Amino acid sequence: MYDVTIIGGGIIGLATGHALLKKNPSLKVVIMEKESATGQHQTGHNSGVIHSGIYYKPGSLKALNCRRGINLLLEFCNQHSIPYDMCGKLITVTSKNEFKALDLLYEHGQGNSIKGIKKLSADELTDYEPHAKGLSALYCPETGIVDYKQVCVKLSENIQKSSEIVTGAFVGDIVNKPDSITVIADTFECRTRYLINCAGLFSDKVAELAGINRKVRIVPFRGEYYLLRKQARHLVKNLIYPVPDPRYPFLGVHFTRTIDGRIEAGPNAVLAWAREGYKKSDINLSDIWDYLSYSGFWRMAGKYYNTAMDEYYRSFFKGAFVNALQKLVPDIKEDDISHSPAGVRAQALASDGKLVDDFVINNVENMIHVINAPSPAATSSFAIGEHIAKIYLGNL
Repeated sequence: MYDVTIIGGGIIGLATGHALLKKNPSLKVVIMEKESATGQHQTGHNSGVIHSGIYYKPGSLKALNCRRGINLLLEFCNQHSIPYDMCGKLITVTSKNEFKALDLLYEHGQGNSIKGIKKLSADELTDYEPHAKGLSALYCPETGIVDYKQVCVKLSENIQKSSEIVTGAFVGDIVNKPDSITVIADTFECRTRYLINCAGLFSDKVAELAGINRKVRIVPFRGEYYLLRKQARHLVKNLIYPVPDPRYPFLGVHFTRTIDGRIEAGPNAVLAWAREGYKKSDINLSDIWDYLSYSGFWRMAGKYYNTAMDEYYRSFFKGAFVNALQKLVPDIKEDDISHSPAGVRAQALASDGKLVDDFVINNVENMIHVINAPSPAATSSFAIGEHIAKIYLGNL
């Protein structure tokens, strides 16, 4: 009998296991991961940004956990000699109708106690990014980069000193009885007193297996990236972002320097044809039917049809993608970029067609379900784990 079983070995599941064992080292914890190693999906396809929290409404779960999460993440990295760089970033205005949204970001930054943020003129922004262009910008110094895969490796090593991580364990059934929960996977079965669902792209499905009605549904969005070739890397020093459209929980096409010196460009956001649809050719009919049969999907489609068509156009035509990049860095040419592996975002969709913006963590008796944890979940992971551990301890 385990005290706690965590389904999902991404950074949220690992950080939750870490937090539980930090609170009570004697707990018997097992993490079940369906892949052959931890951190293979959203965590492993992460751009590596340490987000500041500037995008999120003060007081929201995203804001609170992001701000707390930065400190815990950097503390862990320092403790285990994991390299990171708090290099800062620019959020750049490229058209006059974006000034109002930039002012709102500035207010959020102040409300979230982000230090050192400042507005820049068109001339001042080139002091930070000489090849960038914009009418204005926000400079946010409390933004950085790290390799979250390295964080996962160290978390896994630490957890396995006193507890278990079982890989290759695809959960097919969950039986909830008054005295325990039985989690049944194809290669592993266990009884547990408490269940924590951190299954990411399958979090709503796991909740349903546990007898919870799906009030929201996970819809997969593929984020497609390019890499700058070596001859163009000098055009970007650190991170250059556009002002995001406040109607969507996506940040727009941007430039990100990685901790190993590469420059990523992207992502766009297109509906994926599978929950793990990293390629345009990846198709899972069951996954497609799951969202096509959901009323919220059609309400979303009606609201965002034009935006979706723009994203698909940019997905299939490299020149359109380059045009979006040139709004931030005009000197970028089509020959300067090459395809990079895509990621898939697990985005919760409500029945009214709204893309759920904040984290959703549901506490149901002897279970906790992390239903919506998109970006900045990696940045926030240690704080989310801490938050879940507090819920667990409060339920004992």
